Amino acid sequence: MTTRDMRPGSTGGADVPGPLYGGPDDDYTPEQLAAMSRIELDRLGARYDGVEIMHVDPGPEPGSVLEKRAIRQVGLVFALAGLFAFLFVVVYVGSGWFLPDWHWDITEGGWSALFTPMLGLFMGLSLLCVGFGLVLFTKKLLPHETAVQDKHDGSHFDRVTAGATLVGGYHNSGLARRKLITRSLLLMGGGVGLMLIMPLGGLIKNPSKGNPLGTTAWADGVRLVRNDGTPIRPGDQQPGSLETVFPAVPGGNRQADAATMLIRLRPEQLESLQPREGHADFAYGEYVAYSKICTHAGCPVSLYEQETSRILCPCHQSQFDVTQGAKPVFGPATRALPQLPIGVDDEGFFIARSDYIEAVGPTYWNRERI
Repeated sequence: MTTRDMRPGSTGGADVPGPLYGGPDDDYTPEQLAAMSRIELDRLGARYDGVEIMHVDPGPEPGSVLEKRAIRQVGLVFALAGLFAFLFVVVYVGSGWFLPDWHWDITEGGWSALFTPMLGLFMGLSLLCVGFGLVLFTKKLLPHETAVQDKHDGSHFDRVTAGATLVGGYHNSGLARRKLITRSLLLMGGGVGLMLIMPLGGLIKNPSKGNPLGTTAWADGVRLVRNDGTPIRPGDQQPGSLETVFPAVPGGNRQADAATMLIRLRPEQLESLQPREGHADFAYGEYVAYSKICTHAGCPVSLYEQETSRILCPCHQSQFDVTQGAKPVFGPATRALPQLPIGVDDEGFFIARSDYIEAVGPTYWNRERI
């Protein structure tokens, strides 16, 4: 096959003079086709394509009252679609900026309770208006035609006549002179397109910005509280016991990375306590606090055997010795559980003296940079 091949549909045969083979290319030269009008080419292509038009309902008369009313209706619906889409963007982007901040809080009222329903409402109304507007445009402004066409292989003749058909469809739609609909379509397209891509902004973020993987809600002076929010004093636990605690911040008991085990060691465990390097002052008396997130796969580790001083992860059976800085002594985990430095405030309640000095949970690709 060369670029001079003259067979219908081949490369080059469509646009250069020469011997043509088969079909309408034998009846019409490129010069004859170029001399025909768009309407003539459209009708000619339909006839050669085996199109049988069963019924035709013309659209409204250009400039008529019926057409003007239909244009206003369609333009209004498309404009509403764009308006609702932009309202979605305003709510999504404005939360925490010029609108109240939104949080994952379970509340009966307030902005946090309205944020997600408003996003769903505006997106649903926008898409509903898009569909309704397209239906109105098709039913009230386009000519309606019922036709049957057989499919066959294409040639130069097919491409020229198909192009004329597409251009004819654009002219029949009246978009070139119905400026209101064109402008409302642009508004709708811009708003809906922006609305659909805005949620992707939550995925396009620098994972290291603000160090979200290397920090938790623990900080100097933050109290250790139970799941119900009550603080803990030294002496509230029995020797050899473990209790899961959370930071006393809003939503702290729902932050998985902040879950911490507060353990009160027995006297014999204190005698064999061997803190990790740099962690000698992290404990408070007979109390130590370790992250509850396994360093292997992130499972919760809270099965505590006080007789062996080991914490067991139920997922893959990693074991950590609390008297040796929670170092792994069995299983697939290779890193010790991070230890939280703790102390007591002026009222005698346990507090953190800082956040964890290392990232909690399993290893990830850039953990050593944090």
